Amino acid sequence: MTVFTAAGERLAIEEARAQFRAGVAYLDTPTYGLPPRAAHEAMLASERDRVTGRMSTADAGEAVERSRAAFGRLMGVPPERVAIGPQVSYFVGLVAASLRPGSRVLVADGDFTSLLFPFLERAERAGDLVVRSVPLERIAERVEPGVDLVAVSAVQSADGRIAPMEDLIGAARAHGARILLDATQAAGWLPLPADRVDLLVCGAYKWLLSPRGTCFLAGSSEALAALPALCAGWYAGERVWESVYGAPLRLAADARRLDLSPAWQSWMGLAPALELLGRVGVPAIHRHNVAMADRFRAGLGLPPGESAIVSVPVAEGTAEVLAGAGVAASMRAGRLRCGFHLYTTEEEVDRAVELLSGRVVARP
Repeated sequence: MTVFTAAGERLAIEEARAQFRAGVAYLDTPTYGLPPRAAHEAMLASERDRVTGRMSTADAGEAVERSRAAFGRLMGVPPERVAIGPQVSYFVGLVAASLRPGSRVLVADGDFTSLLFPFLERAERAGDLVVRSVPLERIAERVEPGVDLVAVSAVQSADGRIAPMEDLIGAARAHGARILLDATQAAGWLPLPADRVDLLVCGAYKWLLSPRGTCFLAGSSEALAALPALCAGWYAGERVWESVYGAPLRLAADARRLDLSPAWQSWMGLAPALELLGRVGVPAIHRHNVAMADRFRAGLGLPPGESAIVSVPVAEGTAEVLAGAGVAASMRAGRLRCGFHLYTTEEEVDRAVELLSGRVVARP
């Protein structure tokens, strides 16, 4: 089995693309990413070992730590400031629970609900949070005295718009607000200021090419320390295999205190994927992905953009037409959403453009 490690040589996009074997022109990474061959084989091997009673929990734990370290390298954050869990909403729930009564939270209109619901639920149930939703493009200017937290996606799931992160960081620092950045639709292709936001959460099954059930939370030491380990279990212990029974409480001293017990096979399938992305490098992936997105936009007569996600209004039934012709995309918020990743080729972009001829009903 091929395993990509941090010490591996750099890979060109073309070399990395050879690790994928999609049976369609796959433009649906915003829904889920495709696994490279080594990652797919690692997950299947783990399940085959389970069937025969030979699955190693030590190997599974190693895959978790490889993934933690690889994600930290991609984000520029040390692994001791990276927690692992299953879903974005778990980590966002910890953030919501950490806020003092009366806190004010600023969010973006139409953002993904796994980022919004934990705050909205507390505001409705306990009535002690104020959650204000504003247009994404104006979120930085709406950070004012009294705002405690800004929670926003780096890239919007519905249409690929990118948050004004630099302006937001400046505004938050000026007014003493913390930032929770959801990088689920950004990590893996978009350079991110992970070391300059307080908290960053990322579901890994999209642009990081993981099976479902893997998520990261990274942040500053101060912001992480403020989070309660409400769901702490055996995997949050300082010495994992020595914290499976009995009192007293003995949590890890770093971000691992927030870990949830991992779905082992999923993490076995994540580690090689992250290591491949690390070998290619986010800057190279960013250039490729945006170039493919701009080729798509140009083919439809649209101006260039900055995102790897393109959303266009189309005639009813367009997604089904594309699927029937071997092009995978999805409908979100009433529009066709296409995402372009390192496995996307120019030929696939051109095929999608040709199929969309006459089906784009209006310019965004």
